[in-house]
Amino acid sequence: MDNKVTLPSTVFNQYKISSQDILLLYKDMLLGRNFEDMCAQMYYRGKMFGFVHLYNGQEAVSTGVIKSLQKDDYVCSTYRDHVHALSKGVPSKLVMAELFGKETGCSRGRGGSMHIFSAPHNFLGGFAFIGEGIPIAIGAAFQSVYRKQVLNDNKPMRVTACFFGDGTSNNGQFFECLNMAVLWKLPIIFVVENNQWAIGMAHHRSTSFPEIHKKAEAFGLPGIEVDGMDVLAIREVAIKAINRARQGNGPTLIEALTYRFRGHSLADPDELRSIHEKQAWLARDPIKNLKNYIVDNSLISEEKIDQIDVIIKTEIDDAVDFALSSPEPNVADLKKYLFADD
Repeated sequence: MDNKVTLPSTVFNQYKISSQDILLLYKDMLLGRNFEDMCAQMYYRGKMFGFVHLYNGQEAVSTGVIKSLQKDDYVCSTYRDHVHALSKGVPSKLVMAELFGKETGCSRGRGGSMHIFSAPHNFLGGFAFIGEGIPIAIGAAFQSVYRKQVLNDNKPMRVTACFFGDGTSNNGQFFECLNMAVLWKLPIIFVVENNQWAIGMAHHRSTSFPEIHKKAEAFGLPGIEVDGMDVLAIREVAIKAINRARQGNGPTLIEALTYRFRGHSLADPDELRSIHEKQAWLARDPIKNLKNYIVDNSLISEEKIDQIDVIIKTEIDDAVDFALSSPEPNVADLKKYLFADD
């Protein structure tokens, strides 16, 4: 069952970016990949429960967009939210503790894998239902405008990045929120992570119009297709969209063509996708491609890259140790956090 899609080549030298920034992107993607690999280990060891949806293969999208935002900007995620949170700056130990259901987790152990949330980092949460986060993101973008126009906030306009998958683009919230965003010229970026599959349904079989970015035309906002395996291509498109939103010129729809290297969740045997399709996308691993670019252009020595790998793995190991040693939520606090404190 092959999902036919054109695979654009991955090139980096056309983009103007410093070596320091490239290394920042590499570290962030590597952190995301190693974190998710460790999640798989912990899940199969019985340290995590419920559904866990990993992000392997899609790291370039999270890094390219979120690392282009400012600290005060907002990010709204999906149920595949761990790496989005890490890119936004949520400490890996707090995310891991949340996945373990511990009191020290960023959602105090109440959210788990699909409900990562961090108010200090303006990370608005993961959402288990398809399209559920898009209206939340619209609300965040609306309050950014309200801050400027009503509360006279003199800070730069806060931008919201809203992530969702290709399957969500067939849902009503998608179309309704595109309309509202354009109507009110909201500072929001809609990022479609088109990983070609909505659980077990191939994208080209589930929609009458597979090119999602072209759906933006009906509502009057820019729609852009980008190679979701090329972090610098995504970064370039994201920066333009962010600047457009921050200047008050309204939303942008970005469709990133990407691929998840694992099954839909860790409970998915992943038997529906063909070996040929998987191998074609695995050959375009965004982390390996960026690493090769760094080495080939002598931006940093292979020894230094190896040191970065060790640092990242040590951080992940420390996150696991922190989660394992953290306390469980107290049963007496079962109803805590349901309502705001007086």
